[in-house]
Amino acid sequence: MNKLALLKKEPLPKLAVWKFASCDGCQLSLLDCEDELLAVTELVQIANFPEASKALLPGPYDISLVEGSITTEHDKERIQEVRSQSKLLITIGACATAGGIQALRNFANVEEYKKIVYAHPEYIRTLTSSTPISQHVKVDYELRGCPINKYQLLEVLNSFLIGKKPAVSSCSVCTECKKKGNICVTVAYGSPCLGPITHAGCEALCPSYQRGCYGCFGPKETANPLALTRWWETEFGTSAGSIRGLLRSYNCTTEAFQKASEQYDR
Repeated sequence: MNKLALLKKEPLPKLAVWKFASCDGCQLSLLDCEDELLAVTELVQIANFPEASKALLPGPYDISLVEGSITTEHDKERIQEVRSQSKLLITIGACATAGGIQALRNFANVEEYKKIVYAHPEYIRTLTSSTPISQHVKVDYELRGCPINKYQLLEVLNSFLIGKKPAVSSCSVCTECKKKGNICVTVAYGSPCLGPITHAGCEALCPSYQRGCYGCFGPKETANPLALTRWWETEFGTSAGSIRGLLRSYNCTTEAFQKASEQYDR
């Protein structure tokens, strides 16, 4: 008998996708991989993926992709359980890496909003802040974006599966604009644009339609938002409210954006 036939096949690595407070957009980005996703499923065993299946296989999990921020006491407990069952934990999207758009509550009085929005606010159980996953557990890798770039996701998955460092660019959106041959919206139209301080990944989507970058992928390394926004004030007369609004969106609780936006509260 062929000895190779007697060898026990090693099980495929388990991949789990977890959802916390989010819109599911980053999970949909994974589904949007289509043909590439079929290739990935040959390399991993999908153990949990709410957008794709109701099946839930027990841990431990080799790789966990976590979408969404922590906004309830229950989620604070659940992320601890996910971490304990995961060899590698990768956060995907602005909600998981920076608290998301729901982190705007961090600058407001949540109790007042509950009274305005809900007929029975006493039934609402929520934290006064929305926080990224990294504030609660150890994160092995962060993939930014609102939503994430599917090709960056595939690069990260493949890299961890074969044991290499992900080759995700750390350049700014301005670099993507130059590669596409876009006219600079700030120079040509006088539009405030966060491109110079925003992490690449969107392929300069908004500037390609003559609109300034909104910072969906968060601040790039060593970003200096105030140097940029002070220039907007001088050159374009951009109001403090407009600047604060641009800095407080999908990634409002990242250190660079939050500190800069607080300068426009005064």
